[in-house]
Amino acid sequence: MKVSLKWLNDYVEIDLTPEKLAEKLTMAGLEVEGIEQVTAGFSGVVTAKIVSIKPHPGADKLKLCEVDKGDEVVEVVCGAPNVQVGQIAPLATVGAKIPGGYEIKLARIRGEVSYGMLCSEMELGLSDDHTGIMVLPPGTPVGKDLSEILDLRDTVLDISITPNRGDCLSIIGIAREVAALMRKKLRLPPIAVEEKGVHIGEVTSVTIIDVDYCPRYCARIIKGVKVKPSPLWMRRRLEAVGLRAINNMVDVTNFVMMEMGQPLHAFDYRFLEEGRIVVRKAKAGETFVSLDGKERVLKEGTLLICDGVKPVAIAGIMGGLNSEVKDDTSTILLESAYFHPPAIRRAAKELGMSTDAAFRFERGVDPEGVVRALNRAAALMADLGEGYVLKGYIDNYPRPLPAPRKISLRHSRIEEIMGARVEAKEVAEILSGLQMEVVPEETLRGWFVTPPTYRTDIEREIDLIEEIARIKGYESIPVTMPRPTGEPGKRGEEERGKALLYPVLQGAGLSEVITYSFLPVNFPAVLRVENEREGRQAVRLRNPLSEDQALLRTNLTYSLLNTLRTNYRMGAGEVKIFEFGRVFFSQGEGRVPEEEPRLGCLIWGQRVAESWHYPKEQVDFYDLKGVVENICAALRLPEPVFSEGEGRPFLHPGRCASIFIKNTMVGFLGEIHPEIMREMDIRGRAYVCEINLSALFGLWSKVHVSYREITRFPGSMRDAAFIVPREMAARKLLEVISRAEEELLEKVSIFDVYEGPNLPSGTKSIGLRFYYRSPKRTLTDEEVTEVHGRLVAKILGETKVTLRG
Repeated sequence: MKVSLKWLNDYVEIDLTPEKLAEKLTMAGLEVEGIEQVTAGFSGVVTAKIVSIKPHPGADKLKLCEVDKGDEVVEVVCGAPNVQVGQIAPLATVGAKIPGGYEIKLARIRGEVSYGMLCSEMELGLSDDHTGIMVLPPGTPVGKDLSEILDLRDTVLDISITPNRGDCLSIIGIAREVAALMRKKLRLPPIAVEEKGVHIGEVTSVTIIDVDYCPRYCARIIKGVKVKPSPLWMRRRLEAVGLRAINNMVDVTNFVMMEMGQPLHAFDYRFLEEGRIVVRKAKAGETFVSLDGKERVLKEGTLLICDGVKPVAIAGIMGGLNSEVKDDTSTILLESAYFHPPAIRRAAKELGMSTDAAFRFERGVDPEGVVRALNRAAALMADLGEGYVLKGYIDNYPRPLPAPRKISLRHSRIEEIMGARVEAKEVAEILSGLQMEVVPEETLRGWFVTPPTYRTDIEREIDLIEEIARIKGYESIPVTMPRPTGEPGKRGEEERGKALLYPVLQGAGLSEVITYSFLPVNFPAVLRVENEREGRQAVRLRNPLSEDQALLRTNLTYSLLNTLRTNYRMGAGEVKIFEFGRVFFSQGEGRVPEEEPRLGCLIWGQRVAESWHYPKEQVDFYDLKGVVENICAALRLPEPVFSEGEGRPFLHPGRCASIFIKNTMVGFLGEIHPEIMREMDIRGRAYVCEINLSALFGLWSKVHVSYREITRFPGSMRDAAFIVPREMAARKLLEVISRAEEELLEKVSIFDVYEGPNLPSGTKSIGLRFYYRSPKRTLTDEEVTEVHGRLVAKILGETKVTLRG
């Protein structure tokens, strides 16, 4: 927001340099982003009095004027029709520079020498008026620099206003802050409306149909106005803050909006059918042509200002072309209202209309300042338009907004939060300076404070303390080292578990990635899970940034595949990644989605980086299976069981498995379906796994670690190969061995799997290696043979497999 210091000085005395003032405002939370010096667009122009006028001998439409410029009388050729003896007007002397890059030179015009030029407002860049020379008020000193006489020099601050400080979107709002900061008195403009004629109730009425969106609507009628350019002082004020002057009626509404922060709108009364105002919501598809000449298609619920028949404005945003003030307007219906901020914000966003009025309404204007701004504007319109204000005004306020509540403020709490001593007298002065009602309360050892209606951002005690701190000055708060309190926080189970898994994953060559939790609407179709839980229970965002980020993810696989695709397109030869992330499942309308922490891993490409002493091998299912086994080992969990079980649509049906630990399914592992790889334009085979961390760490939390002395005695090893049906999983054999609970069996592992010649059709050979050891003595060959024989016999008896010779 641009703030003219000259305008600001009308309401509060400023005795600081612009730089010092900017620093104070910035430290108080109103960041000044720039300081601009405004000067006149001309130089060498002085005030001069026309002493005599005579006809030009060589041109009927020109005159020879003798003008007194203070230090001498010179002759000037002038063609303006309004030039008269005794007028005081701007004289651009020889050497003067005026807008447009012109420099005034000694000129001979139709044989007569002209020592300068009498200027119009347009020639000086002050307005578009070029009908004649600019006539200055009688009594204006002669021979003075015009820019000083018109007081055209100014300084403008560009202030960034935070969204919660809608009260500062006005010159008076900034003046309130400056007055409080500098302990100065705030000077508000006097408002006196002279009324005459009939009562407004005989001329118009206001009906509010949607009181939720428009709690308050006020109106006045100004009659007999003349639409013309605004006086120079108003035009300069508006131009300084970045607004273009239009005419006196429209300029008044903009002036009061910038002065008081209350947007207003002026309607040409003759275009209001039935002479009345109706506030209602738009119907779906209703159209309206706004002041910028564009036809708007309105959504249902957009708030409209209508006459008895048609819309004449989009409430709080922009007026209509069908009721704008024109050059021949004589009667004005002036609107001042309070609109529901979310309704204006939503409508402005839907229509793509960011106007100065909407900017203020959507942040909340002062509901109690509506009538004050209405009266201020009506008085100015009557004065500048030479009209008069009808008696009375309409104030339709069917549902008054809640009054600000009293807030308890404790003196001890102020000093506790600020860490500095603040005298009670100073507290009261600061808050009173911010126009708050401050009442001492002995039992509280503090005050009851009622904020003004325009400070909607103040709701709690801490808000009041913040106001005291920023007005007193943050620099006045001593710097102290914080004292630690309480005990240091402890990492939760999930954090401790992750800390154990990072070395395992990184040791396996995987790199961590972090991806968005948002997925495109078509991700269930890409992964073929429309009818699965991942598709049915996907949570759709109400206001997504884009359609590519419209759903919350229900698995990590899609995000990992997207990362793979990006790296593949950039020429990567291998991708090995993992991610700790959360997935979300809908629990129904109005309920918070279920969150599930997961670990996702994906590998693709070469097993190891290309090198002369490594074969060029591709990763496979068992590489990722080994990662899962190492994860369980790091958490001291039993070896996981990989069951073919129920597959997932995005995995290869013959190369996937569910992961079980202690009969609890904790995740899945498998190869991405070849068709999905083709659709994503990725060559090769990718393998993915996802583990539910809640389930995994739930099992880990129940693990009890025991230690035993390392035996000094040697062990013994025996091998056995079994011919089993091809579809039989090796774990069937291992389960039999585990149930046997042989004390001397230390461990068993698979050392060979063979399919091929010399085996019956439909079978395979699984070679097991048994390790035997006693913690108390060296085993004899006979003892080992006996135990080994029992185990082999048990396998043969329970599984019906045969021993390979």
